[in-house]
Amino acid sequence: MSLTAGSRPDGTRPPAAVEEPTAAVATAAVKERVPRRTSKAGKVPFRIRLRRDRALILMTLPVILLLLLFNYVPLLGNVVAFQDYDPYVSSNGVTAIFHSPWVGVEQFSRMLDDPLFWSAAKNTVVLFVLQLVLFFPIPIALALLINSVVRPRVRAVAQAIMYLPHFFSWVLVVTVFQQIFGGAGIIAQTLEDHGWSGFDLMTDADLFKYLVTAQAVWKDAGWGIIVFLAALSAVSTDLYEAAAMDGAGRRRRMWHVTLPALRPVIALLLVLRVGDALSVGFEQFLLQRYAVGAGASEVLDTYVWNMGIQNGDFSYAAAVGLAKGVIGVCLVLGANKFAHLLGEQGVYKK
Repeated sequence: MSLTAGSRPDGTRPPAAVEEPTAAVATAAVKERVPRRTSKAGKVPFRIRLRRDRALILMTLPVILLLLLFNYVPLLGNVVAFQDYDPYVSSNGVTAIFHSPWVGVEQFSRMLDDPLFWSAAKNTVVLFVLQLVLFFPIPIALALLINSVVRPRVRAVAQAIMYLPHFFSWVLVVTVFQQIFGGAGIIAQTLEDHGWSGFDLMTDADLFKYLVTAQAVWKDAGWGIIVFLAALSAVSTDLYEAAAMDGAGRRRRMWHVTLPALRPVIALLLVLRVGDALSVGFEQFLLQRYAVGAGASEVLDTYVWNMGIQNGDFSYAAAVGLAKGVIGVCLVLGANKFAHLLGEQGVYKK
């Protein structure tokens, strides 16, 4: 009996061999089970997102309305910087914009020729640099100090005491400093009682920039540590334990673990602080203006207030404010670009 190819001696055929699926076949099977998501298929329709997030939208709607009303709608008033604005040429100040004559960039040329403007700008820049050097690092140092405290109750009490002055008004802050460093303050009276001549730090024009920096530190440094403590709370304790097992001491752990965790926050706050360089304060300087004189206390914010509100020169004050805002935007963009060069995100990504 002849045997055919592939047949057994009893004449039956063996079962067909089961071929193992190749990688391409397996991948094709997975693709058939998992539908391919295109960019259009992956997007949720706007109608569905609106219905899904309606609670969050309703919560943020009052904030958006306030932001539009008090921050963006007033930007339309910057048009008076290019006019000789007179609020009395019409029945109200809004319609007076349409009846005031246009003067082009005359107000800006006047600003550049005004020595009082340059004096206020110089004081503003000096105070910004001083506060950036003396004030900005203090919240970081306080956050590191509080974070090193082991007992939670002591840490909570220290943090509460530090950021409590943030809720004080500038009137109260200036009053406290007056009662301590003024001519009739505690220090001056104590020195006079012991035969020393008293002093009045609140009226010293040469030390005024250091005085206002100390006031800002006492008022807002404790509040600034909240951001840095939040960043430190996100650092895993495993990193500290691994560094300790490798023989790193407290300073090494702070340098290689803590500070790298704070770098993104420091870069972000530094960019925002640089963008706000020309706004060093208003009420704080206005309250102490007559004690040290306008030469030491005049900054751009008080200069705009004096020219616009006190003197009624609204167009010129608007021109100064507009130039101040444009310079602030340029500083934010430049500082953010510098943060990108350092490898940080800054305010926005590249």
